[in-house]
Amino acid sequence: MTPALSVSHAQTQSELSSSFKTDPNAKMVLQANELVYDNDAQTVTAQGNVQIDYDGNHLVARKVTYNQRTNRMTAEGNVEIVERDGNRIYSDKMDITDDFREGFVNSLRVETVDNTRFAAESAERSNGEITTFNNGVYTACEPCKKNPDKPVLWQIKARKIIWNGTTKTVRFERGRFEMFGMPLAYLPAFEMADPTVKRKSGFLFPGFAYKDELGFGIRNSYFWNLAPNYDVTLSNTAYTQQGFLTEVEWRHRLENGTYNLRAAGIHQMKPGEFDLATVDRENTDRGMIASKGKFEINPRWTFGWDVIAQSDKNFSRTYSLQNYTQQTLRSEIYLTGLNDRNYFDLHFYKFNVQESVLPDSEWEVNSKQPWVLPSIDYSYTAPNPVYGGELNFDMNVQGIYRENTQYSTGTYPRIPGLGGSSGRLTGEAEWKRTFISPGGLVITPLLALRGDGIGVNSDFDPIGTGDVVRSEAFRAMATAGLEMRWPILFSTTSTTHIIEPMAQVFLRNNERYAGQLPNEDAQSFVFDATSLFQRDKFSGYDRVEGGHRANLGVRYSGNFGNDWAVYGLAGQSFQLGGVNSFAESDFVNVGAESGLETARSDYVAMIGLSNSKGLSLAARGRFDEESFEVRRGELEAQQNWKRVSLSMRYAFIDAQPAYGYAYDRQEVSLSGSTKVTDNWRVFGSGTYDIVSETLVRASSGLAYDDECFTYAMTYVQTRNPGETEASHGVGFNISFRTLGDLGTSSSQFAN
Repeated sequence: MTPALSVSHAQTQSELSSSFKTDPNAKMVLQANELVYDNDAQTVTAQGNVQIDYDGNHLVARKVTYNQRTNRMTAEGNVEIVERDGNRIYSDKMDITDDFREGFVNSLRVETVDNTRFAAESAERSNGEITTFNNGVYTACEPCKKNPDKPVLWQIKARKIIWNGTTKTVRFERGRFEMFGMPLAYLPAFEMADPTVKRKSGFLFPGFAYKDELGFGIRNSYFWNLAPNYDVTLSNTAYTQQGFLTEVEWRHRLENGTYNLRAAGIHQMKPGEFDLATVDRENTDRGMIASKGKFEINPRWTFGWDVIAQSDKNFSRTYSLQNYTQQTLRSEIYLTGLNDRNYFDLHFYKFNVQESVLPDSEWEVNSKQPWVLPSIDYSYTAPNPVYGGELNFDMNVQGIYRENTQYSTGTYPRIPGLGGSSGRLTGEAEWKRTFISPGGLVITPLLALRGDGIGVNSDFDPIGTGDVVRSEAFRAMATAGLEMRWPILFSTTSTTHIIEPMAQVFLRNNERYAGQLPNEDAQSFVFDATSLFQRDKFSGYDRVEGGHRANLGVRYSGNFGNDWAVYGLAGQSFQLGGVNSFAESDFVNVGAESGLETARSDYVAMIGLSNSKGLSLAARGRFDEESFEVRRGELEAQQNWKRVSLSMRYAFIDAQPAYGYAYDRQEVSLSGSTKVTDNWRVFGSGTYDIVSETLVRASSGLAYDDECFTYAMTYVQTRNPGETEASHGVGFNISFRTLGDLGTSSSQFAN
């Protein structure tokens, strides 16, 4: 039977969490096998599979007695309440008011929606706000399924646990912290945020740091939750050598984005602890200010920034400020837009190298870093076919300013960046269409037209003549190309093979002004199998490939019935006529010893195979066109088992003196991870420089992970190639879910 009882209370309280308003006309719906009315005692007793629903709360028990005089309910026998917010309450007997606002519970157990647990001998509920657990236990760990009586990994036991639903706090009185059932710390009084609360003002767990020059540091932080959408974090790290480092961060979330403001500063007590002739030693008062933001103007446009200013060029790296420890910091302001087949990107950049050398040192490079004002990219693809093909338009605008010229002298002088200013406007249109013949031959003709307008204002004269660097230039490149591919399929009952011969021919005019114009964005260049069939193999716009060229190769992919998959690509490139752009040196000698500077290029190839059991192998290489000697090679191997993973990488690069590398580069890297148990794992890695016979980096670590606790500890050893003295670091991190984290601020846990 399902009688309905009307309840007149306009406000009720979730048993163990925050206050909430209810419907004034909320009904209590009861369902049971038997309903007994006692008019003399004015009680109603429901027995057998009792279920009560009230304004989102659901109660289940074997027996429930409702006293009409006191408006209280007594529930007995495997009592369970599922609150409207998902919390679950278990007890053998429960005495509560009919609006679930107040009550007394024996042998209570609570499971919250975020998988935290409370248990107590008894509990009292008062004023619809405060729940007091007597002789209570709190944990975020799940009990062992095989042995529920086994102590959980960690828990807090207390004489009283007071859960305040209004202030959203949990207070422990006369408590102790236990791990594996063993007491570790006594807590006379301890308060934390309600486990359901994600943001609440209070002190954060301390952090630790160590560096020889700074000493041992203890970091204390206070989080101030000013409003649901903005907050402040104030931190202070006390170093035994250098004093107090103060940091503050403001975070603000708006309807269409977020931003933050950060500042940090210190008055160094012992700058003499740093090495001689360094900015760390020469600066006593040091600091930084930074900001990062991102906003969606509308669904198509995004605006943002990430900027930093420092009192000196090495402050953030010296003190390991989070997100600002990189050797090269990039400040940027950007605007991006994407709509259908249109893409727009506007960036302003400023690069800062964090280095310890003094500004006037001959090795100083920070003042030689550029301002990019601005960099603009625009791409458009016509929505409808043009003469049956696809038409694309690309534009790039780049402005560069650099205070001092960056250059190196020697047998092969290089000038990566000219002092002064330069600008370039590039526009390119490309049309291509694909035809498939009845025999399966894929033919793709291509037409492209590009123009560059370039202006340079620099007084640097690397050779002593005034006309080495052109002050202005217009460069045009017209391309007619043809690509042919013929995929051939071979298959049996258990294998499939595709062999695809490929050929490309490009007819172009010669590149103009090579070696007379700055090269800022096309300095990185690698010729291998992945770039063999690119129309323009330069990595940026400042160089453009000219002359007539053919690219020939064959591609293969196969699948075998025993779960093996194989792929491969091999080929060669040929300069058919005109001037070879890769043989024309510029200020950085970008094409030197690249394998493309001769009429017949080096051979390039790659091959890889993998199976469904976690094994993968890959090899890539570039081989001399005459002697077939290896000029560049890479080997990679990886195996993943259920509990063990291993990986290896070997790389060899032949010397490129004109490109800035006077000696061969050769190194091997190994890494591995082993799960000792379901929760424990051991990991390690190492990188060995074969040329200098130096172990440049080695690390090892131990980690534990489960649903309520995380522990990781690492040891790292690093040294520069050819050096015997190594630097050492130890990092650790301990995390108790819902309680906080404890560890070193600069720990890096790899693998």
